[in-house]
Amino acid sequence: MSVRSSHVVWHHATVTRADRERLYRHRAAVVWFTGLSGAGKSTLAHAVEERLHALGAHTFVLDGDNVRHGLCRDLGFSEADRVENIRRVGEVAKLFLDAGIITLAAFISPFRKDRAWVRSLMPTGDFLEIYCQCPLSVCEQRDVKGLYRKARTGEIAHYTGITSPYEAPENPELTVNTAELSLEQCVDAVMQLLVARKIVLA
Repeated sequence: MSVRSSHVVWHHATVTRADRERLYRHRAAVVWFTGLSGAGKSTLAHAVEERLHALGAHTFVLDGDNVRHGLCRDLGFSEADRVENIRRVGEVAKLFLDAGIITLAAFISPFRKDRAWVRSLMPTGDFLEIYCQCPLSVCEQRDVKGLYRKARTGEIAHYTGITSPYEAPENPELTVNTAELSLEQCVDAVMQLLVARKIVLA
């Protein structure tokens, strides 16, 4: 998407991402958790952040519900609004990447093309897609808010997995089966990936 005004010019910072990474002693990255509602994305993202924080890493979680209280409060859940939601979050994640932060983004992000677009914003290797794989039946059992029930009775339109599609990743950096693995096992798997990619030290 191009900038509307020709008078807007990018200002190059004198303190670079590399400078910040040297100070923080870890690489920056965008770790993108995708999956159905109830698959455990936010729970896993926050648990990984706790582990990283204990190591002294600079982190931030971008959570799907939280951004809709501010940054994306004007958006609904139509396909067009979902696309715009992910576009905005992708741009924020890119800024955090430049800030040297490990950003943990937990979003249903149901469409492959939108996740691919966010990946395209980042330098190669800086975007890690984590697929929180969980059967719909299990997600519905975990549905403490009753949103799946409301979607099935028609009270909520455009609900992913019921009346709106979810396109699972074809080649994610990591798949964790959150229905079969414990939270600790899932965190371990994500941490092993971050170490293997030399984002953090073992």
